[in-house]
Parts: sequence; C-alpha cells; structure tokens
Amino acid sequence: MKKKEAARITVEEKTGAALKTAIAPLVVKIEQVMRDDLSEATREMDELLEEVVHYGLFNGGKRIRPLLTLLCYRLCGGEQEAGPDIHRLALAFEYLHCATLFHDDVIDQATMRRGRPAVNIAYGQTAAILAGDFLHARSMLLVGREGGAAALEVFCEATAAMVDGEFLQLRNAGNSALNEEAYYAVIMGKTARLIGAACEIGALAGGAGQQGRQALRHYGLHLGCAFQIIDDLLDYLGDPAITGKEVGNDFCEGKLTLPLIMALNHMKGNDRQHVLSLLNGVVEERRQGVALVTAWIASHEGFTLAREKAEAMIATALSELESLASPANQTEVAILRLLAHFVLQRDK
Repeated sequence: MKKKEAARITVEEKTGAALKTAIAPLVVKIEQVMRDDLSEATREMDELLEEVVHYGLFNGGKRIRPLLTLLCYRLCGGEQEAGPDIHRLALAFEYLHCATLFHDDVIDQATMRRGRPAVNIAYGQTAAILAGDFLHARSMLLVGREGGAAALEVFCEATAAMVDGEFLQLRNAGNSALNEEAYYAVIMGKTARLIGAACEIGALAGGAGQQGRQALRHYGLHLGCAFQIIDDLLDYLGDPAITGKEVGNDFCEGKLTLPLIMALNHMKGNDRQHVLSLLNGVVEERRQGVALVTAWIASHEGFTLAREKAEAMIATALSELESLASPANQTEVAILRLLAHFVLQRDK
C-alpha cells in the first residue's frame, strides 16, 4: 500500500473514531427516547405492527437525521429545560426516513436492508406499507406537537419534495440523456431536502433567526447531496458484507446515478453504445453487465469525478457551518464538522 493511501486511511479511521465517541451519548439518548415513544404510541395497537416497526427501526441505523436536529438545536442556543421536547421532535426525522425505506424496498422489490431481510421480505409487502404509513403519521404528529406550525410546514414541504424526487427518478429511469442538473434535482428532493429540514427545524426550535436557519438548512442540503453521491458510489464499489446490499442495484433498476453520468460524458464508441443498450434492455441483461459497466465507469473517471463533486458539496456545507461558529457552540460545530468529513469516508 502506498504511503499516501495509508496516511489517508489513518486519518479516516481517526475521524470515524472521534465522531463515534462524540455522538455516542447522543445516540444512546435518541435510542432510549425512541423506544419509550414507540411503547407509548403502540400501546393499544396490533402486536404485529409493533413487531414490524421495531424490526425495521432497530437495525443498525446511523440516526444521522435526529442527530442533526439535536445538534443544530443546541448550536443555536436551545436548552432542553426551556424548549420543546427536542428528542421527540428529532425522532420525527428518523421515523419518516425509515418509513421511506420500508416503502422504497417494496417499490424496488429489495430483498436485503442493512445486512438482513428487508421488512417486505420478513413480513410481507402489506405489512411493510402499513408500518411505513404508521411511522409517517407518527412523524407528523411529533413535529406538529413539539415544533408547531412553522416546523410542520418545513417538514411537510420536505416530505412532498421527497415524493417528487422519487417521481423524477422514476421518469428518468433508463434515460440515457440524463445530465447532472437532472440528477441533482432528483437527489435534492429524495435525500437532501429532508436532511436540510432536520437542520432547519433544529435551528428553528433552538431560537435561531432567519440567517441561522438558512445557513444550517444549506449545510444540511449540501451534506445530503454529498451523502447521496457517496451512496451512489457505494452502490458500485461497496462491499456487500458491509453495506448489506447487492452491488449494482441502481444500474439493474435502470437508474443513471452520478458516476455513470460522469463516465458517459467521456465515453465514446462501442463502450458507450453497449452501456446504452444495456440501459434500454431487460433487467437480467443489466444484472449480468454490472461488473463490465463498473470497469468502464472506472476507466472513464466516473468514480473519481463523482467523488470530487461530493467533496465540493462538503466544502460548501462546512463554509455555511463556519458562518455560525462561536465560542458558545464549539462542541456542536466540531461534531457537525466531523459528521461532514465522515460522510465522505463512510463505507456503508
């Protein structure tokens, strides 16, 4: 291994370890409040619903969205004793995120999620859809109750954008003419808007003014875009034993994500025609062609160029964060910095 690569891995390991240590008590609290909230919410509901929800929620999630809400709340001066039940408000983002995962796995006919059978496989499609509906309803209740009308408006706008992003992606499936602008429109809706809302609502609950809300919203939007780009890289390059998902799922579904878009911009001749014919062909042909397409993307710098875009997104996110840094919020700013860097380094 080259010295430069070894040094980079060492830095990544230190960043990951530092972040894990910094957020550990916050995650423990989030997990505790989530279990308490679900116990209260499902007390008089069907036992199977409770079982399905627990199966899908407590399955190794990173809790990034509720962490962002909590950290942005504290960064803006929020105090638990004087403000809303910030942990329950933060839970709304994890509930909605997991609801979309339940539904996405039904739509995509996915078999695995985080290394074990997806909810739709373990309990059936109907149970997965209904459990997702329950979590969506619960998330809106918590935002309305703890955050008020202004927070609920931001939350619902982000939810609508997620749906619109999925429709855009559905329309664009197999579209070989898809460009970067259209790709960013999809990921802004399906991923970034919810992360931006998690940050903005945390800031709103913490008493931030318009400038603080906008800066943290933009931090979240750029963080979310980078997160999705790395997700799209991992779809081709990730280790299934770590990601819990099969390699090449997006390509098999006919989705053009940024690595392939960037490669196609530089691809000519037979290679380009072969990729386009696979995209316009049947699923089984795409499945058989994943390894070959992955090699072509690598040879045409698609992975390198996509990663550079993610790095640029993180740089912008950090610049928004620095505009709010002060001696009073050093801890929160430090953790949000670590989280931004970790997004670029994650392997699952």
